[in-house]
Amino acid sequence: MHYPAYHPSWFLHNGFLMTLYVGLRISPNWKNYVVDAEPPYQQHIFTGAQRVPLFGLFAIPPKPRGTIVATYGVTGRLENQYSLQIFARKAYASSYAVVIFDWRAHGKSMELSPTLTSDGLYEGEDFVRIAQQAAALGCPSKFWFVGFSLGGQLALWGGSLAPEILGEDMSSIKDSDIGGVAVVCPCLDSNRSLNYLMKHRTGRYIEKGIAMRLKELAMELHDLHPGAIDEEAIRRIDSIWAFDNELVIEKLGFPSVEAYYDATSGLSVLPHLRKPTLIIYAEDDPFFDPGIVSDLKIACARNPVIDLLLTRHGGHVFYFNSKKGQEQAKDPDRWWAWNRVLQWIGANQ
Repeated sequence: MHYPAYHPSWFLHNGFLMTLYVGLRISPNWKNYVVDAEPPYQQHIFTGAQRVPLFGLFAIPPKPRGTIVATYGVTGRLENQYSLQIFARKAYASSYAVVIFDWRAHGKSMELSPTLTSDGLYEGEDFVRIAQQAAALGCPSKFWFVGFSLGGQLALWGGSLAPEILGEDMSSIKDSDIGGVAVVCPCLDSNRSLNYLMKHRTGRYIEKGIAMRLKELAMELHDLHPGAIDEEAIRRIDSIWAFDNELVIEKLGFPSVEAYYDATSGLSVLPHLRKPTLIIYAEDDPFFDPGIVSDLKIACARNPVIDLLLTRHGGHVFYFNSKKGQEQAKDPDRWWAWNRVLQWIGANQ
């Protein structure tokens, strides 16, 4: 499949600067960089794996072509995840029903349950269960699982688990109703990437920021569900690793954080995918160990259902195009990666 090239402005040929620029300069005014209106959302509480309640929004256009189920990355909530909101607007304008949701321990889902994250082990099933329930709400097949960053890892898990879950269940949808998975800059190897971040000055800045938000998330959970989380354990959190060590791995039965990351690795999921899958990945992504790129190439080459769109530039997730690049791609806006996701889904209908 032919994809138009990505041409960021010259000063954004550095992944860290791209990520910082969009996060600080573009995000406060992101609505100025979209042409599509917000979908007419309806609220719904879905039931995920382990009967965990998950808050979501859904919208169905007049003549839907299918349904996109999507969530965001490591921290945040639906209200402030503008990258997800941009994609949902674009998807709805392209005549797809959209379902976006706060994944477990995030946003309004956090208010409904104290259940912590599992980096895909249960969130993959959450994607499938949400698709089942969205069908009952009138959302049509085919269903496409979409995510970015850690949310991309969750979506990959959803794609890998769908055949098994839907093969066992007598539900409103079948395995053939799942169209595929599309992810942007997914987390693929947390062990290597966290070690990489801690060895670099900019990496330590990124890691510290995420760790601080995770600690805030944990304290919010504690306040919402007194007794569910040990406050002293929260106080000890000073890194991403510490968050998982103090709060996550014991409940999931892992002896170490490293074992947990190995078990949830996005790379380990890739050989098991049987649905069409698009992975958009930037070689200059500042969040991830650059050495992962070679392993990603090998894994994708070995699985014919995967389309790997690997770019030299792009930073982490944003892929903000230059005006000239937008014109050359004939895109309606400057969000190059989201335009490619919709292009790919349309071609795989």
